[in-house]
Amino acid sequence: MLDLIWLLPTFPLLGFLSLVLTSGNLPKKAVAVIGAGSIGMSFLVAAIIAAQFIASGDDYFVIEVWTWMSVGEFSPGFAFYLDGLSLVMMLIISGVGFLIHLYSTGFMLDDPSYSRFFSYMNLFVASMLMLVLADNLVLLYLGWEGVGLCSYLLIGFWYENPANGYAARKAFITTRVGDTSMAIGLFLLFTQLGTLNIQDMLHAAETQWPVGSGLAVAASLLLLGGAVGKSAQLPLQTWLPDAMAGPTPISALIHAATMVTAGVYLIARTHILFELAPNVQLLVAWIGLITLLMAGFTAMTQHDIKRILAYSTVSQIGYMFLGLGVGAYSASVFHLMTHAFFKALLFLGAGTVILSLHHEHDIFKMGGKRKQLPIAFASFLIGSLALAAFPFTSGYFSKDEILIGALEMDGPGIWLWAGGVLGAFFTGIYSFRLVFVVFFGESKAHHDEKEVAGFSMATPLIILMVLALFGGLISIPVDSVFNHGGEHEEHHISALMHGIMIVVPLLGIGVSYLFYMSKTFSIENLMSSSLAKSLHKFWFSGWGMDALYQFLFVNPFLFLARINKNDLIDSFYSGIVALTRTANGLVARAQTGQLRWYVMTVIGGVVLIVCLGVLL
Repeated sequence: MLDLIWLLPTFPLLGFLSLVLTSGNLPKKAVAVIGAGSIGMSFLVAAIIAAQFIASGDDYFVIEVWTWMSVGEFSPGFAFYLDGLSLVMMLIISGVGFLIHLYSTGFMLDDPSYSRFFSYMNLFVASMLMLVLADNLVLLYLGWEGVGLCSYLLIGFWYENPANGYAARKAFITTRVGDTSMAIGLFLLFTQLGTLNIQDMLHAAETQWPVGSGLAVAASLLLLGGAVGKSAQLPLQTWLPDAMAGPTPISALIHAATMVTAGVYLIARTHILFELAPNVQLLVAWIGLITLLMAGFTAMTQHDIKRILAYSTVSQIGYMFLGLGVGAYSASVFHLMTHAFFKALLFLGAGTVILSLHHEHDIFKMGGKRKQLPIAFASFLIGSLALAAFPFTSGYFSKDEILIGALEMDGPGIWLWAGGVLGAFFTGIYSFRLVFVVFFGESKAHHDEKEVAGFSMATPLIILMVLALFGGLISIPVDSVFNHGGEHEEHHISALMHGIMIVVPLLGIGVSYLFYMSKTFSIENLMSSSLAKSLHKFWFSGWGMDALYQFLFVNPFLFLARINKNDLIDSFYSGIVALTRTANGLVARAQTGQLRWYVMTVIGGVVLIVCLGVLL
């Protein structure tokens, strides 16, 4: 059965082709069966393969389907590599992806582009599965670019609105910056190590490059550039909040199971390169910490329900980068899995709220919806508890492991730990601010709306609720990938430090309760000072990053475009065209149609040639 691993990306790819080639002419029931069914088949095969692989006791399994290209000594193939890391990723992508597809069959039912939606979603999942199962970096890069293309198509799905098209282009161009960095990194690795097979490349790097090698630093920095682009980390995080322009299931798929986890996977897969460049690995930790804090501040100021969750995703991916940077690879992958559960739950719950309230996004126009929207309320309550790392929920176990890894790191570890704990405090505030404002207090609008959540929408939510609560008890087989067969390291930290990690998120929830539920403290009074208003405006804007990029890159480009409105390059070539036409006109004027004129011209030419021959 392990030989059939190639079926995982094949099923959604066939679903994509079926929906594209039928040009939207299939009945919606058939589209739903193909769209969701293809992902369900992938998950079924993935589950069987996972069971057989674990039972076999092997560390890895490789199958080459065919040779993709052969140029000299460069022969990358369509080859798939299965180990503990790719096993976890394929189950998350296909499992959570299937639940999102199933939810979408109900959520998107009234959309006229129903078939186009599922064709894009299927291609997205196929590309992501290709990425995480790839045996070599060329095939991985194919999947990498595939998810980039699909993100553009899905974010701009409702292209009739120009703002959606702008958001799609912003995501595409911003991530292209990182992708270019990654491509240069692949060129460097191949020219220096002679292979792009991931395992051979890592082995060659480990044997040929000493720790701190300039080549290792350059290669890891270039790969990090690709990772921060795809995973929306500083300084390329600005595209992700605007990606909320797409339908809500797309937001769930991008944020929970696919695209934003690609950068985390890339660093985890090539962790040996980063260990050869310790300063770059430490930079990964600092990027994660700064990003998670910036996103936490910004999430506390947003009022769009999806943008709050978007900044939450940026923050949680920051935790994963923090874990990777301190060497807690297993903890980062563990948090990647638990985050997929509770973030998919939160986004799909937000989709239920938005659909039930006639596409309302502003949380301050809701209020008191827990009785009107019981399934959405349960989804948000459980998802927010996991997001805030409430004790014994899935998020508690995974975030706890990352913070312990930071605490046990020498040098700046204590500061990274403290920053992570502070981020957990902010998470408690913004996650329950959302719960209290939307579901408690008085109803501000949409007083009598009923919850829109049929079987296809409610079932994925219920399953994700269970996973968000108990997913932290799942044991993932990744230690052998990162410890090279070693045993899982036991942690030894003081009870005080552990107690702080438990209490601080609860304090964040308590602060949110005092401001937004009991009204013990007034937001209006807090915002009365000019300093508070200025900070709110600054954080609301995402720390001014968009304005900064507008000033540094967009405005100069537009300035040059205005100068070159008439296109100087085209003017040069237009001059050549004009000169050619003039010369042609002069020659044409010599075509008189008179025989004696032609004879005189020929004789004159002969005389000129003879004279030149004599003189020269």
